[in-house]
Amino acid sequence: MQRTFIKITSEKLDLQECYHFVEDDACGGISAFIGTVRNDTQGKKVTRLDFSTYKPMAMKEMEKIAHLALEQFDIKKIAIHHAEGMLKIGAIPVIITASAKHRKAAFLACEFAIDTLKKTVPIWKKEHFSDGEIWVNAHP
Repeated sequence: MQRTFIKITSEKLDLQECYHFVEDDACGGISAFIGTVRNDTQGKKVTRLDFSTYKPMAMKEMEKIAHLALEQFDIKKIAIHHAEGMLKIGAIPVIITASAKHRKAAFLACEFAIDTLKKTVPIWKKEHFSDGEIWVNAHP
């Protein structure tokens, strides 16, 4: 049984795809984290975001995060999907879903996955404003 589903795509992310992957009759809870493109950062009006990845390494790091989540939390399955390319305000750049027998493990696994992803996965974000642009989250 496959317990992780990792994806990086320039296509629109699909919450149902992530939900259906983690669905399991043995689980009493499914948690989801959905990141959205907001229209403001530090008081500046954001017009869009551009995500760039080093895909082979990013996929490997996301898989590592998923396996760590499986080891550290009592979850059954986890999906981590991230978008690349230009995204408009309101678009979804990241979806993480996790299923568990009990809800707390699913919540904690999602929080761990997004926090770790932002620190370790080679995905770079360029924020576009009406008066310029700036790269943020330049890591690792």
